[in-house]
Amino acid sequence: MHLLTNRVKELRARFNLTQGDLADKVGVTRQTIVSLEKGSYTPSLLLAMNIAEVFEMPIERIFSKEEKNK
Repeated sequence: MHLLTNRVKELRARFNLTQGDLADKVGVTRQTIVSLEKGSYTPSLLLAMNIAEVFEMPIERIFSKEEKNK
């Protein structure tokens, strides 16, 4: 089984964006960004692509798949 991890919080800070700012840019609620940063929400492909566009980098530099221990 795999777990999707992300660098959204790190990148958001680097780009000086609040959770609300990023949410507005990608068309979701601030709570969605909170959940995404906590790892409790898996984004749709469209949301992941929109986030990658905001940070101007490929999706795979933001999101990665890790093996989850059983």
